Amino acid sequence: MNFDVIIIGAGPGGIFAAYELAQKKPSLKVAVFEAGNELSKRRCPIDGDKIKSCISCKNCSIMSGFGGAGAFSDGKYNITNDFGGTLYEYIGKAHALELMKYVDNINLAYGGEGTRLYSTAGTRFKTECIQNDLHLLDASVRHLGTDKNYVVLGNLYEFLKDKVTFFFNSPISSVAALEDGTYEVRCKDASYSCKKCIISVGRIGSKWMEQVCRELDIPTSSNRVDIGVRVELPASVFAHITDELYESKIVYRTQKYGDKVRTFCMNPRGAVVNENTNGIITVNGHSYEDKSKQTENTNFALLVAKHFSEPFKDSNGYGESIARLSNMLGGGVIVQRFGDLIRGRRSTEKRMRDAFITPTLNATPGDLSLILPKRILDGIIEMIYALDKVAPGTANDDTLLYGVEVKFYNMEVAVDSHLESRHKGLYVIGDGSGITHSLSHASASGIHVARDIAENM
Repeated sequence: MNFDVIIIGAGPGGIFAAYELAQKKPSLKVAVFEAGNELSKRRCPIDGDKIKSCISCKNCSIMSGFGGAGAFSDGKYNITNDFGGTLYEYIGKAHALELMKYVDNINLAYGGEGTRLYSTAGTRFKTECIQNDLHLLDASVRHLGTDKNYVVLGNLYEFLKDKVTFFFNSPISSVAALEDGTYEVRCKDASYSCKKCIISVGRIGSKWMEQVCRELDIPTSSNRVDIGVRVELPASVFAHITDELYESKIVYRTQKYGDKVRTFCMNPRGAVVNENTNGIITVNGHSYEDKSKQTENTNFALLVAKHFSEPFKDSNGYGESIARLSNMLGGGVIVQRFGDLIRGRRSTEKRMRDAFITPTLNATPGDLSLILPKRILDGIIEMIYALDKVAPGTANDDTLLYGVEVKFYNMEVAVDSHLESRHKGLYVIGDGSGITHSLSHASASGIHVARDIAENM
């Protein structure tokens, strides 16, 4: 079958590329290929009763399917160039912000109306952070919540399903550049051709993306891996911050090593969850807009970014090895009380039962010091004590640390200001490009490429 445009991946980048093409150039014949299920069929089998831990499904419904890994990730759209990727380096800061605001308006129009837009700029907490050697990054944050985000995605799918041809449960095996300037996209039992190809495979497609770049001789550069833990504590500890800011991106430089530790993906009154990346069980978190679904706890990640120099090039492999060690010792995610960690002892079932906090994830009590490298663990402990100065109670004995949380990043793919590779008509967008690391940046990259295609076809 022949198409004008084929989009590989139905995450935020792919969805918004398809949306903009449908709006700007409805005459184009567009197909979207997705390795996972459509939104209504995305169901994680973990129910906390019969199935309590990951059973390694063929396609992880948390990570794959319409909406991508962002479908169940709390629906936070950070409108900023300060974090979330380096899209602005390719298309300019003003244009990047304009596209993120455009995406925000679409989300509001498709079910996100009534959700709150938070801002960290000019808050008293920013001053308080600086006074304690912490640095609060500026951003406007639209919080949809996992529930409202699901509604928005469902409405976008309803709009697109009659305008775009979707192929679900159809992972792509290869992409070939043909001599006539078109592209052949192959899946298990068929091949399809197109004039323009947009690759938007997200973080879970990192290894596949590396393979495609090797086969098509597309240059890449080494990237980083973020390694750390997910912290869970009573919501009241951070309530004075989350009630005003919701998402606070705080950066701390450790005194011992000079490494930067940052908070990531803060989920007020949320839940800690498993995620499966290429067969490796790691931890994440989300929260809901609906108050009836909220918990008594707040969770957030503490991550240390590791950049590697020559001769080592496999940053993702390094992160995977640490995550596999956690899976080996705990059968999945390990949880430890902060008090046990600093006393050099493992958490046990009894110590967990005696804690004044109820975990929201069924994880194996254990010892994170047997898993995380000393330099990373030292940085996390320093950060917890630093946060305790602005949010007293963070360093309580019963604060829970889940490990490990790993954010895998693609090798950064060489693209131009159109996000086009060295092959004319082959675009690489979203987190699969190594350029974006967030819902807002990935979505904006899809709009950017769709407009370029609509104007030039």
